[in-house]
Amino acid sequence: MDEKLISKKKPSFPITDKLKDYLKKYSRNVHMPVLYDDLLRYSGGIEVYDKSGVDTFWIRVYYSEFEREEIDRSLKRIYSILHADGSEDSIPFLNIDAVDFCTFGNSKPFRVKVRNILNDNYMYMYIKKADASRVYGLELEHLLSPDRINFLVYKDTIVEEHIQGIPGDVFMNEGYKNFSSRDQKQLSKEFVKFNERCIIRLLGDMRSYNYVIVPTHDFDQVQYRIRAIDFDQQCYEGKFKVYMPQFLKENNLFVQMVHENLHEQSINQYKIEERSAISKRILRVHDRVLHLLDCMSENAISTPEKVEQLKADLLVYTKDVKFKKCTSMGELLGVAFDFVVRNYENENHFLIH
Repeated sequence: MDEKLISKKKPSFPITDKLKDYLKKYSRNVHMPVLYDDLLRYSGGIEVYDKSGVDTFWIRVYYSEFEREEIDRSLKRIYSILHADGSEDSIPFLNIDAVDFCTFGNSKPFRVKVRNILNDNYMYMYIKKADASRVYGLELEHLLSPDRINFLVYKDTIVEEHIQGIPGDVFMNEGYKNFSSRDQKQLSKEFVKFNERCIIRLLGDMRSYNYVIVPTHDFDQVQYRIRAIDFDQQCYEGKFKVYMPQFLKENNLFVQMVHENLHEQSINQYKIEERSAISKRILRVHDRVLHLLDCMSENAISTPEKVEQLKADLLVYTKDVKFKKCTSMGELLGVAFDFVVRNYENENHFLIH
């Protein structure tokens, strides 16, 4: 559990022309009135603390009076493009309450709080430096997870909607021992499925603060879902364990809860359920997934050394010799998807071919 799996920050990789064409085809590429670099022209900022007085590593930035009006209006228009049709009809009813900048992490995002002045409802959106790894991660999340995700790309800027939920570390630090037995079993089941989802799609670095817990009330119980919120480590690392949340020490409480609440037969059952669910999603959007993998195969989003290391690990894990011919992360992911779908189709004797 204490093995150091992630040693250095991941570099940012440029978006290729082929990926840009993909984003255009699926309406992810739009003109934006303000870019990430424009927001870096802030005049100053103050530290943001949480309710307990702990530093959040965000600073609330402010702009000179000379630029504030233009930036506010541009951010409102981006919000309209992201959540509506881009028209200016709603702009008079929007207010930019805060622009926060995070100096911690790879993407160094801006968090923008947008409020509707008619009813005081507000939403957040994030503006970040575009990175090909992150784009692939977001798109795969949209296609293959139980949840849809909204994001847009323009030149070197990416805009993402806020993913609501309780950070995993915050949620578990409240003390899962105090949760009911049913809630613990529900959370354990979801962690097993989330773990399997990350393995299949090679999404790395899912430490407890990189995903959120989403509770949903359903009749007389609460259902839980785990959603990733950080996609920088999509297909980058060479160590296969990086793509298994169970081996990251920050998830020890989740792993302990799984062992305390689920039998091995149940764990295997939930793994099969998740593999089957992902296989069905791959088959339903097969052409789009192939298009994305084609872009990824020609996009250098890792180093040759890491590709070779991951190839060797996947060969040991699956015994599938097709991994031997892979020369890129995109090809590795394509073979992994084929492996999962092939096993699903071979095991499911009720499919009509």
